[in-house]
Amino acid sequence: MKKSALLLLCLAFGLGALAQTDSTDLLSMLEKEVAGDAKNQTNYATATFKATRLINGHTVENVAAGVLDVKISHRFGKLNSGGYELFGLDNASMRMGLDYGITRYLMVGIGRSTFEKTYDAFFKLKLFRQSNGRRKMPFTISYVPTIALKTLKYEDPDRKNYYTSRLYFSHQLLIGRKFSEGTSLQLMPTYIHRNLVKYAAESNDLFAIGIGGRQKITKRVSINAEYYYQLPGYRLNGSSNSLSLGFDIETGGHVFQLHFTNSRGMNERTFISETTGLWEKGDIYFGFNISRVFTLSRKKR
Repeated sequence: MKKSALLLLCLAFGLGALAQTDSTDLLSMLEKEVAGDAKNQTNYATATFKATRLINGHTVENVAAGVLDVKISHRFGKLNSGGYELFGLDNASMRMGLDYGITRYLMVGIGRSTFEKTYDAFFKLKLFRQSNGRRKMPFTISYVPTIALKTLKYEDPDRKNYYTSRLYFSHQLLIGRKFSEGTSLQLMPTYIHRNLVKYAAESNDLFAIGIGGRQKITKRVSINAEYYYQLPGYRLNGSSNSLSLGFDIETGGHVFQLHFTNSRGMNERTFISETTGLWEKGDIYFGFNISRVFTLSRKKR
């Protein structure tokens, strides 16, 4: 009887050890298979920024295909205007825009600003997406050309004025990278062309380099910063570099952006090349952007 019990006990231990070995081997095989699948598939970075605009300028983010993004942007007056102007709140300029996603890589947009009564239109084409795995790409790169039309009345209506003198063009490359779940940076080399210049010595072509970033501080709130440096030799007389600081607040169906900037204009020509405000003198405009999206069509992925 004792020998039978001992034999059964040894058999049980042997089967348990064999099962444990098989289980370990099976788990090891599954882990290798998952690791192999991860190497064979491409994983793209998502939500590098929370909105398609950082503060004044674009981000590498696009509106999804079939989605309409309604944007309303406000810039109040200068904070140093004093209590009589309620520190700028008595004065305001506004831009209203409509952005639409055609595909996941292409979006278009139009807008109208009360500042200098300017209309603008653009498209944003995503050339590369940050990814790892089978396809490795360290950055997301987008191309954004813009055309703007200033519709203020002619300063001298008696002279011969050309419609084309009201047109302005810009071209930007957006080079962004998501370093972690909460940290993203972006470079924005920019070229601006003005058909008409005020002085003969001024250049029609301007070049600038922008840098911007986002740092999440909570699940729904981030700090944003944006700076555009005008290259020497292309800076307009009396202009200054655009510097903006702000917050992104996600509230369900829309993103609410609060910011402070020394730029009053809200298209590339005005805030990159024609900013005149100085932070050290209190030439700071408080403003906000509101973005609300509507799904107009559901396209198959």
